[in-house]
Amino acid sequence: MAGIPRIGIDAMGGDHGPTVVAEGVVQALREQPGRFTVTLVGDEGEIRAALARAGADGRPIEVVHTSGQVDMGEKAAAAARRRTTTSIGVVTQLHKEGKVDAIFSAGNTGAVVATALLGLGRLESVSRPGLAVFMPNLAGGTVVLDVGANAECKPNYLVQFAHMGSVYARYLLGRENPRVGLLSIGEEETKGNDLVFEAGDLLRRARHLNFIGNVEGRDIFKGTCDVVVTDGFTGNVLLKTGEGVATLLIDIMRREIRSDPLAVFGTLFMRPALRRLKKHMDWEEHGAAPLLGVDGVCFIGHGSSGPKAFKSALRTIAAFVEQRVNDHIREEIEADHDTAA
Repeated sequence: MAGIPRIGIDAMGGDHGPTVVAEGVVQALREQPGRFTVTLVGDEGEIRAALARAGADGRPIEVVHTSGQVDMGEKAAAAARRRTTTSIGVVTQLHKEGKVDAIFSAGNTGAVVATALLGLGRLESVSRPGLAVFMPNLAGGTVVLDVGANAECKPNYLVQFAHMGSVYARYLLGRENPRVGLLSIGEEETKGNDLVFEAGDLLRRARHLNFIGNVEGRDIFKGTCDVVVTDGFTGNVLLKTGEGVATLLIDIMRREIRSDPLAVFGTLFMRPALRRLKKHMDWEEHGAAPLLGVDGVCFIGHGSSGPKAFKSALRTIAAFVEQRVNDHIREEIEADHDTAA
């Protein structure tokens, strides 16, 4: 990749369509002018109208037209078969052809994963790509994967997730020697299911990983480790539970404050701290999760993503491209294979 990152976006993905995409893109380009360019793929008429409303005149934004799009409830396999005409399929092909350096969609997660896997393929020596999400905590946050790309996993997949997550934590979060934990029902090696037992044995033998052993769900929020690996079914349940708890805490706080006049008065003094708390817990501050292990740069956003999420995603994606994270993933996994051989 030469020059500034070129980021392609599925403008039709997500619950809100091109309107929030355009707003987020324009905000990002205003705040970080010259850092990246953007290509929006989808219905050209809708996209250009949204860009005009967002005040995008003169911004480095290209529009590529395609009439097809993937519904949020569409089966992944069916969507992947239509990839030559859908917005996610066309933006993936642009990446494959080298016309953009990364892609992002807040659309149907299964469809994005299937289309990216078929359209881009996997990195050498990677068995399955893993969806990695950043979960905030008191220690600066933890990367958890897989959170939905693979409902069922083999033990060696989790070892590869550990390598990919470690590289992501090192280059995007600045963790020099990322601590890796294996999600289980107890810290003891004698607890867990067959997947945990077998993956744990492999992780303990992996010389290029800083594996600290089994961890429990609460350890993620305590910041015990920098990377946590699990199967996609468990990881997705964990992710959705965490999002629900964060929303619950904020809603309870608002309700309790409104019910007490003294509390309302007190918030006048606490407002800066409350803003920082909300920012710390807000998933839109991070914007998107990388699909690690595909032969390209693919990020997936929440279906309900608003302008802030798209703005944050562009910042993260640009850093991913600039740091050449995929090249480092290749190097790490190959080094582990050479050691094992």
